[in-house]
Amino acid sequence: MLPAVTLFRHRWRSSAKKPKLLHPPSPWRFPIIGNLHQLGSLPHRSLQAMSRRHGPLMLLRLGQVPALVVSSADMAREVMKHQDHVFASRPSLTVPNMFTRNGRDVAFAPYGDHWRQVKKVSLLHLLSAKMVRSFRHVREEEVASMVEDIAGACASAPGRAIDMTRVLNTLAKQVIGRAMLGESSRHAAWGDYIDEIMGDVSVAMGTLHVGDCFPLLPCLRRMMISGRVRKMVDRVDEIMEQIIEDNERECAAAGEGDHDGEKPKETAESFVEVLLSLQKDGDDEMKRLMTRDTIKSMIMDMYAAGMDSTHIVIEWAMAELVSNPRVMKKLQHEVRQVVGSKSNISEDDLTRMDYLRAVVKEAMRLHPPGPLLVPRQSLRDTTVGGYHIPKDTWVLINVWAIGRDSISWGETVEEFQPERFLDNDIDYRGQHFELTPFGAGRRICPGIGFAIAVIELGLATLMHKFEWKLHEGEEMEMSEVFGITMRKKRTLQLVATPCF
Repeated sequence: MLPAVTLFRHRWRSSAKKPKLLHPPSPWRFPIIGNLHQLGSLPHRSLQAMSRRHGPLMLLRLGQVPALVVSSADMAREVMKHQDHVFASRPSLTVPNMFTRNGRDVAFAPYGDHWRQVKKVSLLHLLSAKMVRSFRHVREEEVASMVEDIAGACASAPGRAIDMTRVLNTLAKQVIGRAMLGESSRHAAWGDYIDEIMGDVSVAMGTLHVGDCFPLLPCLRRMMISGRVRKMVDRVDEIMEQIIEDNERECAAAGEGDHDGEKPKETAESFVEVLLSLQKDGDDEMKRLMTRDTIKSMIMDMYAAGMDSTHIVIEWAMAELVSNPRVMKKLQHEVRQVVGSKSNISEDDLTRMDYLRAVVKEAMRLHPPGPLLVPRQSLRDTTVGGYHIPKDTWVLINVWAIGRDSISWGETVEEFQPERFLDNDIDYRGQHFELTPFGAGRRICPGIGFAIAVIELGLATLMHKFEWKLHEGEEMEMSEVFGITMRKKRTLQLVATPCF
């Protein structure tokens, strides 16, 4: 009996000496499902409401998975800067994995050699400053085409509202389509097919799949995937395959033309051409990396991100400008003063438009393209804000809530005031954690430069060429639809009056 008592005392004393781990505050949860029922249809808003009660670091239990919710600039800095190496990975999410062939892309790939290589390819060969500049003529041509379409609509039906959601979606589609596929994208049927499914893909990839929250029950993942999502994945794969095959045929034809003495084309290589060239002519390591699945995933990644991060920002900016005539008049005055007597804006003019950049920042503060950044996952146990965070914890960074945090932005946080960016150097490129619509650290979106170039030129041109207002008797609807990106719930219908 004595040895048993001695062993009990030893174990009790050993456990008593261990420091008790302090976990972040948590809301009450149900057994089994945890806090899943509290996310709602607009998780960024539900999480903001909970964080106001429990603090800027909050631990949820999503089924079997612990999830850390970050809702302040200081805590975002801790996660995406000071401990970026700890939170550099992605959780394995069923639906995104289906679209990206188990994370063969940049956005959803887990941290490791494959992710480092595909990100390097993106930065060096696809989204470098030089590559972005090479598509300047594409941006200027497509923006000019947008102006013609709007002017034509004004001439044919004066005073009738124009569906600006459709117009801006077309602009983004054409710019990213020509960058992806080259000049042939204008007449290819794939654009129409992608229009049909892109909104659904955004919602599907941004919706939390319940099976992912129960990793100990892998059969649940397979059982809960709807037939609709499976068909969507198959359709996207067909489109990506068609894109690659069409490009291979065009490259082969162009190569034969060069041998026949024809003048080689002078336009920039499309993204798909670059990827296929790396697959064909790269070293052995590059050839192993650039598999068919990797190329398809990277095309899908950049097309979806490129479209959404451009037209969504311009659309929300236009909605806010029409709702705030003072701001719109001030922006129009700057644009028209800089452009002067010239008929069109060049990208060189944009460097002198400080208020334009402030308007874009303010639009992304209130309406970030992705209200929750793509989830991260901790690679090991760590401590954040004095709290213990175990390995494999999901991290949800609520940039929508951070953009509406009165500690960072003051009492006018809900108001559209671009002036707040005129007397400081706050930017969106991952150094100022009050404003990180594209993320920060290792996982920052590599396409910032490409997206901003389209956003600034498109918005400045709309302000230069037209006067804008709502149809008489209507009010601006600002509600949103949640997905991996945040779109307006209702299309943006505006009346345009040409001023040229």
